[in-house]
Amino acid sequence: MDYSILLASLLATPDAAPLLPLLQKVLSHCQHFADLLGSFRNGTITPAATHNFECQLLQGLRQLGLDLCDWTFNHLEPDDRQQLPPRLDFEGERYRCRDRSPNNVATLFGTVELHRYLYEDLEPGNPCLFPLERQLGIVAGAATPALAERAAWWLAQYPQGGTLAILKRDHDLRWSKDTLRQVTAAVAEGLEQQRPTVQVEKVLDLLTKAAASRGRFRPALVAGRDGIHLPMRGREPYKEGATATLTVYNRRGKRLGTVYLGRMPQPGQVTLSEQLTALIEGVLERWQGPLPRLAYVTDMGSHPTTYFRKVLSRLCHPRTGERLQWQRLCDYYHAAGYVGKMSEALFGDSAQGRKWLRRMLRRLKEKDGVKRVLQSATYHAQERGLCGKRQQLYREGYRYLRRHRKWLRYWEYRSVALPLGSGVTEAACKTVFTQRLKQSGMRWDRSGGQVVVTLRVVLLSGVWETAVAGWLNSQQFPTPGVKQDGPAESSKTVA
Repeated sequence: MDYSILLASLLATPDAAPLLPLLQKVLSHCQHFADLLGSFRNGTITPAATHNFECQLLQGLRQLGLDLCDWTFNHLEPDDRQQLPPRLDFEGERYRCRDRSPNNVATLFGTVELHRYLYEDLEPGNPCLFPLERQLGIVAGAATPALAERAAWWLAQYPQGGTLAILKRDHDLRWSKDTLRQVTAAVAEGLEQQRPTVQVEKVLDLLTKAAASRGRFRPALVAGRDGIHLPMRGREPYKEGATATLTVYNRRGKRLGTVYLGRMPQPGQVTLSEQLTALIEGVLERWQGPLPRLAYVTDMGSHPTTYFRKVLSRLCHPRTGERLQWQRLCDYYHAAGYVGKMSEALFGDSAQGRKWLRRMLRRLKEKDGVKRVLQSATYHAQERGLCGKRQQLYREGYRYLRRHRKWLRYWEYRSVALPLGSGVTEAACKTVFTQRLKQSGMRWDRSGGQVVVTLRVVLLSGVWETAVAGWLNSQQFPTPGVKQDGPAESSKTVA
């Protein structure tokens, strides 16, 4: 069947006439693809020829997709303005219909010129409304939802320049930095609204799997938080950001999964504390099974300690009102670092010191481990008569272990399959922040950095697709306005 016969057959179908311009374009593309395939098959097959064939095929498919999007989007609204509602209501404001105006919108296939009707706010000075863009979900007036989600996904993992290069290569888009920032900030805002719900769902799913696992112990819900210094713009080159984790362990003490939180520097880390508390309460409120073991594993820094003392230790079950019992653990590797300080103070960099350190680290995990480590350190300190910097270093390590010995019962923690270290949270500092925000030459302001952190938190928590779906489904649309001299018109959404 040649081109003319195929076109005649398509035109014979009902309602084909309005599609004629589109059908002609589609058939033109089909002819191009047929010529491309024939040229490749009839030529000499080489790696270079295969590479050239794929690139030309991809370019043709992209152009076909662009033509389909262009025609479809620009035929959603009627050409006759009289067929549109003269008034629209949206978010408490009333709008009146005006003429069409064009706007360049980025799609997965490139940029299309979208001709959409403008609705003007009856109250002067307020922004105008474009109902078609609302229906299509155009993000920041610049990108379709699919393209905006793709751009945000790339920005969560690559620097700004790399993301712009990917968009140019894969989607034929030549965006400015400002456009990329506006679009990804809008996506991040939408995903942040969904994050609490989808993260709770994720943890509940992990708890269900943990409850069904085999083992001697109850599943464990383990919280953690830590800080990390970030390169910032302004007078202070570095400020402390913060991350938090909520991890589920099964009945054998195996980690099943983790959800993450992250915030750019903020005095007191108030927002992170609120988010972590809301996440824990949201999980416990909806969890219907036996209460899991609750543990809080951190170093003994100021913010983690304050959060435990003022919030976590006073937290009650959201349904029963009973005080929750949290097992607090001091990270083993931080404690080991202070044992190392005592070793350096007592023996310096010597074989005897390394041997003593290895023995003490093993002893730290045994019953009454902290007591025995401190006894041994005291014995050697009295023998050697420390002074100056070595005495200061020794006291720093000794006081840390003695002050926090209540949280250093590693023998007890191991016996019930609780984690000894805050490795999950320490790793979160690297994955949430370091890998993306601490690359060479980077400096951040709070708002720009938080966009990236929000995107990474959703991505690393494994809830990206769910959050995107929730964001798109939650968007509101304008409805036909109420006539001044009659009953309300139909509330059917306007396309």
